[in-house]
Amino acid sequence: MARTWVLLRGLVREKRHWEGFPEQFQAAVPQDTVITLDLPGNGEFWQERSPTRIAAMVAHAREQLHSQGHSGPYHVVALSLGAMMAVQWLCQAPHEVAFAGLINTSASRFSPFWQRLRPMNYRRLLREAVFSRDTLRKETAILEITSNMRERDFLHALAEKWADYAASQPVSLNNSLRQLLAAIRFRAPVALPDSVPVIIVNGQGDRLVSPSCSRRLAAAWQLPLKVHAEAGHDLPLDAPRWLINTLLEGVTDSSV
Repeated sequence: MARTWVLLRGLVREKRHWEGFPEQFQAAVPQDTVITLDLPGNGEFWQERSPTRIAAMVAHAREQLHSQGHSGPYHVVALSLGAMMAVQWLCQAPHEVAFAGLINTSASRFSPFWQRLRPMNYRRLLREAVFSRDTLRKETAILEITSNMRERDFLHALAEKWADYAASQPVSLNNSLRQLLAAIRFRAPVALPDSVPVIIVNGQGDRLVSPSCSRRLAAAWQLPLKVHAEAGHDLPLDAPRWLINTLLEGVTDSSV
């Protein structure tokens, strides 16, 4: 039976930041449908006001899917802030989720703030990624913090491409801060619904969010933890083939 995969990106990112990952995923599951979504304040909704609650972001995503004629249950692949949305979705409407892969995420219930956003990045993120008006400098900083396995020349070219995204559909400072507030205040549940298979996926080289956050979620929720030994926070960028295989294995294992 054909499945519908929904890909949710992270803080101040839009669906174009997946780059070639959705196409690679689609090639691996040609019988399925792979969908990417933007959040209010990002991408095609860049002129809208970002919610300060994860639940409101989930409501927006569900409304998008409904308006596009899709119906669940969905297989959700979610990175960072997107994975917080997936957790909220699981708790709010578990019948709409058939599977969830939660990538490099965290929750205040299980991890302190300084592990959810590692202190070594505070100064650079504030100076170059939040308050800087130089979009190339901003995107370069983000990529250098979130990617471990790509060459410098590749990252420089990609930063230029992402700077063009920011020029065409800019995320305002106010929306950036509102999304950050939503992530900070998100409180994960003590347990997830046991009716939905979920896996935690982590890049051991994540320099933005401590890998311990994923380990704590997996332990608290008694979920499988899949770890890439080298990948950074942007695991779909660093190790797309490994991630696709891991997600598909997770779905297969859950159906056995």
